[in-house]
Amino acid sequence: MAPPKKNALPKPLPDGFILTDTEKKKWKLGTIIGQGGFGLIYLASKDIDRPVAMDTDFVIKVEYQKNGPLFSELKFYQRAAKPESMQRWKKNKKLDFLGIPTYWGSGLAEYNDLSYRFMAMDRLGMDLQKVCEHNGGRLKKATVLQLGQRLVDVLQYIHENEYVHADIKAANLMRGYRDPEQVYLADYGLSYRYCPDGAHKEYKENPKRCHDGTIEYTSLDAHKGLAPSRRSDLQILGFCLLHWLCGSLPWISILKNPTQVQEAKARLMDNLPDSVQQLSASRASTDEVAAFLLYVKTLEYQDKPDYQHLKDLLASVVTGSLDFSSPQGPAVESDTKNPHTKEKKAGRARGPSKTKPSPAEVEDEGMKSKPVPACHIRGPPLPKPQSQQEEVLPTVRRSQRPRVAPVHSYKEDDSEEDEEEDEEEEVRPKPILACYLRGPPKSPSGQPKQV
Repeated sequence: MAPPKKNALPKPLPDGFILTDTEKKKWKLGTIIGQGGFGLIYLASKDIDRPVAMDTDFVIKVEYQKNGPLFSELKFYQRAAKPESMQRWKKNKKLDFLGIPTYWGSGLAEYNDLSYRFMAMDRLGMDLQKVCEHNGGRLKKATVLQLGQRLVDVLQYIHENEYVHADIKAANLMRGYRDPEQVYLADYGLSYRYCPDGAHKEYKENPKRCHDGTIEYTSLDAHKGLAPSRRSDLQILGFCLLHWLCGSLPWISILKNPTQVQEAKARLMDNLPDSVQQLSASRASTDEVAAFLLYVKTLEYQDKPDYQHLKDLLASVVTGSLDFSSPQGPAVESDTKNPHTKEKKAGRARGPSKTKPSPAEVEDEGMKSKPVPACHIRGPPLPKPQSQQEEVLPTVRRSQRPRVAPVHSYKEDDSEEDEEEDEEEEVRPKPILACYLRGPPKSPSGQPKQV
């Protein structure tokens, strides 16, 4: 049999297949419930004598042995996230919860001449990407700030254990299977050991690694080809918080051009806090996220962040359970996608305000004749100027006024079509009252002269 392609999804293992981890614990595979970039996720159980229940608390990730992501994730858990290490951390920090999934074991397996690597983990629930999509792309402000504080705790733990996550995003945040109010930062396939044996990686830009990560959120360091660092993780988190709060990001429409995304992120960071504060959705202030990113901006590549200060910046009056219900009010307008539209609206807003006319005034206005450029009138010029017409028209009964064909109108005053319509109004011929028009010259017999 030909060797499997690297970074390809593995051929499925049969239902009920028994795996033995490095500590000789046996695991039984159930049905496949998902897949990652290069691996499959199975329901699993420690009870190998019965079929795997659909409500089991365990899953097993399976990849081909030669694939890299699961190996990187496995090394992270073995070095930095052992259950006993996390328990000590929570006790020292007086935390009731730390959002890192529990690792239960790993090993290698053979089936049909193919080599597999596997890892047993806690089973988790729905990811926050689906929650955001259900809510129109946004989360409530209190929920965003609470999530930010909890994720700062997670990042502090993994940072002090020599690792960074490097791929924080809603798709990698999972709600608990048994307790949906708890949220876990999962998927450490791109985690990076930034400080092996206490020695921080040097600042070195690598053109071959530019723009690594998820383009919406990846840090400016990653755009430049730098290895991930603690400040990179925090900047990624800041961009995520901004997206969850506002429902959009200023560079969301140019994701196919990484260089333009990098420039847009640089502009946002250079113009803090104003660049973030003006993105607020509805009445949800972005001041806390602006302050968070402003602090991250002060960090040097190798600096250790003040995690407690970051949590204080995200302090919320709301505590307790996370509320994932849909926020009220509209999300950020699409002006973030087209800043030129926003500039046009702002420019018009600076002009004098106009009072909305009453229906009667609108009807009268439609009946009144408008001045017409001479180039559109056949015969001699109009006998009276507009000011004199306005004095005469009110004396005419409404039933005697000529009917004027309606013109197309646009209800959205702020649309770009309005500007085009205004320009056309200057040159479009207007209907002229019959009493002001002279007909074609007549012959002496009274019949129209033939041309």
